[in-house]
Amino acid sequence: MAKKVARGYEMREVAYSEGKWNTLRALRHKAITVMESLGSRGIDSIVHGSLARGDVSARSDIDILIPQPILSLNLESALSGAGYSVAKREVTQATPLHVVKGIIHISEELKVTFPLMPLRGRERDFYRFGGETDLEGLKAGRRVPGVDKRLMLIIPTAAGHVEFSVLDNVVEAARIIGVKVETIMERVRVLKRRDEVGRTGIYWKEELSESESFEGALKERSSKDPSLRRLLQRRGCGLKY
Repeated sequence: MAKKVARGYEMREVAYSEGKWNTLRALRHKAITVMESLGSRGIDSIVHGSLARGDVSARSDIDILIPQPILSLNLESALSGAGYSVAKREVTQATPLHVVKGIIHISEELKVTFPLMPLRGRERDFYRFGGETDLEGLKAGRRVPGVDKRLMLIIPTAAGHVEFSVLDNVVEAARIIGVKVETIMERVRVLKRRDEVGRTGIYWKEELSESESFEGALKERSSKDPSLRRLLQRRGCGLKY
């Protein structure tokens, strides 16, 4: 069940059970293995969300992000060369104004996401908003503050974390996470609306066949979608695709 925006309270401490610490270590170990494989081929990556913050559950996913555009063939070659098979490949775009992303699903719980055009401003801040860390951070056992889907700011502690709602603490949350206040306000608006009306769908989502490339799917889509062509031009992609 999806998490709902929580009612505000001043602050509370959450202590983790040994089982939760074990789950965190196991999920991080899997992420480190993939990220080391990518790093050995010159591909930098991060993890974001609960895995970066530490407040995982048995149902938590491993979301690995390549922050910069990368030729999909290089990424897929790196993964296959490290022994990973691909369960599913998708292209997604949340709205006509948002970045187009490729997603490689390695398993139900593990996926690698990469932008097919440069991330801008708040799109990059979205990952910082939820909390992110790199390979070195994972290997060092570092956990970072970030906001979950309940709009609770999670601040790691030795015993677990402390949390409080960002709804009445936007400026403080922005300072702690290191993002702009406008980023917090936008995410508040999106998540509150999701609570009120449910998910409104994704503008474009397509599963690719084995013979299709991510760039080929983007080129085909842009030939039919003027808004996507304009977005590519604004992002400086031009005729690259």
